[in-house]
Amino acid sequence: MKKKPVSIRNIAEELKISVTTVSFVLNGKAKEKHISKELTKKVLDYAKLINYRPNQIAQSLRTGKSKILVFMVEDISNNFFSKLARIFEDIAYEKGYKVIFCSNENDDEKSNELINLFKYRQVDGFIIVPSPGIKNTIEELVQDHIPVVLLDRFFEELDCNSVVIDNVQASFDATKHLVNNKFTNIGFITTASDQSQMKGRLSGYEKAVLEMGLKPNTLQIPFNEIIKGKGKDYIYNFLQQNKDLDAVFFATNYLAQSGLEVFKEHNPKLVKDLGIIAFDDNDMFKIYDPSITSVSQPLEEISAKLMDLMLPLLKKKDGHEINHKVMLKTELIIRESSLLK
Repeated sequence: MKKKPVSIRNIAEELKISVTTVSFVLNGKAKEKHISKELTKKVLDYAKLINYRPNQIAQSLRTGKSKILVFMVEDISNNFFSKLARIFEDIAYEKGYKVIFCSNENDDEKSNELINLFKYRQVDGFIIVPSPGIKNTIEELVQDHIPVVLLDRFFEELDCNSVVIDNVQASFDATKHLVNNKFTNIGFITTASDQSQMKGRLSGYEKAVLEMGLKPNTLQIPFNEIIKGKGKDYIYNFLQQNKDLDAVFFATNYLAQSGLEVFKEHNPKLVKDLGIIAFDDNDMFKIYDPSITSVSQPLEEISAKLMDLMLPLLKKKDGHEINHKVMLKTELIIRESSLLK
């Protein structure tokens, strides 16, 4: 027979004290309620002895707080998002929160389905990398005073907390670095997207090449084609049609990975002949031959800022708050692939 879980009432009966007293102690309110240190210790020691575990559902109904946050990204298996999620999890845990991770695959239907599911489950707040068409859903969260912070991208016309990087400046600096190393025909491989982060990266690239008197040469791959595994075909055809390129700037790390595979499969010399930069660093870039220059996002700082914005929202009772849009700087990690050949 399955053993019945121990309740607060059982502890109270065993120690011959009130259920309310036990509840205050186990919820960290002993000092606030002027419960003696001796009695507090007695309750905590006994709870530990019997391996007491609180009923999370009942506790959530009683307090209105689940102590759970949702961290929704485009693809949790992506190196950038998985590293960020791991750092954020530690910060949240220190603040007393657990984190549920999920991927929306940049798909609006899946995004809406997941958000509605977790709203029903009464999670305390959302960190969301939004897919392109869920502005109204995010706006509803804000209007319902459900804590939400957007990550990596945002909606221009929506007043919502967000933490992003300066994509325009990051892309501009990376492109200018290639030009300064005597590369003059720089291809830019990106996704066909109107989302803020990708628009910023394309804008920074175009601004740099035009400022330096060069011509932009871009490949914009439809995201659904990348999902279908056809990204490499697009990259191969682009290289075949532009054999005079002397450098390539990849707007994401997964595009860089696909590009490096294309080089290896079709013309291994290109890895050393072309100047190469990837947006978002990857541990593997250090050990490539040549090692790959990358735009590195400040993962620790991003995670800290996410929690800095989230905590006041979680503590607000009146639902009124000022939304903040945080924009952070990146670092260009210069390695062998972008240096003068």
